[in-house]
Amino acid sequence: MAKRGGFGQMPGNMNNLMKQAQRMQRQMEEKQAELAAKEWTATAGGGAVTVKVNGSKELTAVTISPEVVDPDDIEMLQDLIIAAVNEAFKAMEEEQQQVMGSLAGGLSGFPF
Repeated sequence: MAKRGGFGQMPGNMNNLMKQAQRMQRQMEEKQAELAAKEWTATAGGGAVTVKVNGSKELTAVTISPEVVDPDDIEMLQDLIIAAVNEAFKAMEEEQQQVMGSLAGGLSGFPF
């Protein structure tokens, strides 16, 4: 009597899909680690304020030019810091979406 395939055996196509999914998962984990370690820099006020953020969404550095520090206009300095931080996070998120989106594009080979 011929032996029938059971749960322990996968057809060739299913096995290939599983290998492809595992490879994509490893690639995504590697890219996520790379992006978490990366830093993005942004400036505001023509370079008066410079900030750095990392891929873990942490503000890691703030540099303020002394000439922009005006005790009578603290609001302007606050606005420059906010603008620079927001710009850095925007750049970080755009790159993360682009990198992860390119990996997700490989899902088109899956039958779902």
